[in-house]
Amino acid sequence: MAGDFFPAIFLYLCFPIVTIRKSLFMAYTKIEQFDPETTQKLAEHYYEILKLLGEDPQREGLLKTPERVAKAMQFLTQGYSMDPVAILKSAIFQEDYHQIVLVKDIEIYSMCEHHMLPFYGKAHVAYIPNGTITGLSKIPRVVDAFARRLQVQERLTIQIRDCIQETLNPLGVAVVIEAAHMCMQIRGVQKQNSVTTTSAFTGAFLKDIRTREEFMRLIGVSLH
Repeated sequence: MAGDFFPAIFLYLCFPIVTIRKSLFMAYTKIEQFDPETTQKLAEHYYEILKLLGEDPQREGLLKTPERVAKAMQFLTQGYSMDPVAILKSAIFQEDYHQIVLVKDIEIYSMCEHHMLPFYGKAHVAYIPNGTITGLSKIPRVVDAFARRLQVQERLTIQIRDCIQETLNPLGVAVVIEAAHMCMQIRGVQKQNSVTTTSAFTGAFLKDIRTREEFMRLIGVSLH
């Protein structure tokens, strides 16, 4: 009798904890949704690409590869369905702050539009408010919205700058991107340690060398 008592009490005490933990895990669920028609059409093309490359799409390891790649490409180019301006406008606040706001070391993953190979690295984005600020998380979201497309680094840098300038109308915007390009690393010239840096400035960052130098000191971190 006593031997049965302890397990019963143990289960009674632990069951609410298990229930609570389960409900906590279920409170947030990340769901990836892909357009079925787009996925099917892309998968059909990738099936044919595998055959053209000399592979057998029917072998075990490749049976689901066309669908997987179709979904991966939709994920990697999800920026086409994002609105960077709306992202910034979703969290705009009036604030009497007129110094540099910097979000640095923002991870970037994009796709070179020339070879459709990834380039990756960091973005450093700063602006000087002119009475209006945006939520800090909106800056990386804007970076992602432009990066998750077929891109070139030069245009990506300018798009981020112009979006912030035109939406927030700050006293200045500064964007620096440091990235490694796989189209240069694993093919072509094959320079694995090369890093490309691009920059774009407006307002105070463009006209005032002291402001620009302060920004460069603040981001003084290399990609490595």
